[in-house]
This record gives sequence, structure tokens and C-alpha cells, in this order.
Amino acid sequence: MNQLHLFISGTVQGVGFRQFVKYLVKKNGTTGFVRNLADGRVEAVLQGNKEVLEEMLRRIRKGPLTGKVTSVEVIWEAVDTVYSEFSITTLS
Repeated sequence: MNQLHLFISGTVQGVGFRQFVKYLVKKNGTTGFVRNLADGRVEAVLQGNKEVLEEMLRRIRKGPLTGKVTSVEVIWEAVDTVYSEFSITTLS
């Protein structure tokens, strides 16, 4: 199992970005969480097969039609907490 930790910047809050990530997660069978940050970015931690996560990253870089992604900070991490499901959390 691999873990992808993302910090997404741009017009990513109030445009359905977290729901967009949830759609990708359900489609690809991954786990983790996504949440808005107080500084206007979105943070996501995704766990799953590396090839699947790379494809999800490609889609996240484009974002939903309603938003605009200007940058994505990508961190591949060792898994220390295994998520059994996916959750959307509120502003952090």
C-alpha cells in the first residue's frame, strides 16, 4: 500500500473539490480523507495502489470544471495509519 499526501492550491474551496476527490476515491477504491484548510488550500491523504494513486493525482491536478488548480504539493509517504474508509472533513 502507498500513501499520497497532497496540498492543493487555487480555486479549490466552495467549488465541490472535496466531492470531486470523493468521486475519484469511490471510482478507484482508495481510502483516506480530504479537508479544507483555513488558508484556502485543500489537503488530501489517499491510500492505495501506486498506479491508481498516480492516475488520481493526474485527475486532481486538472480538478473539477467548477474549480481551478494552480499548484499541487505532492508528498509520497510511508503509511503509518491505515484508513479503512474515506472521509470528508470540515475546515481545519
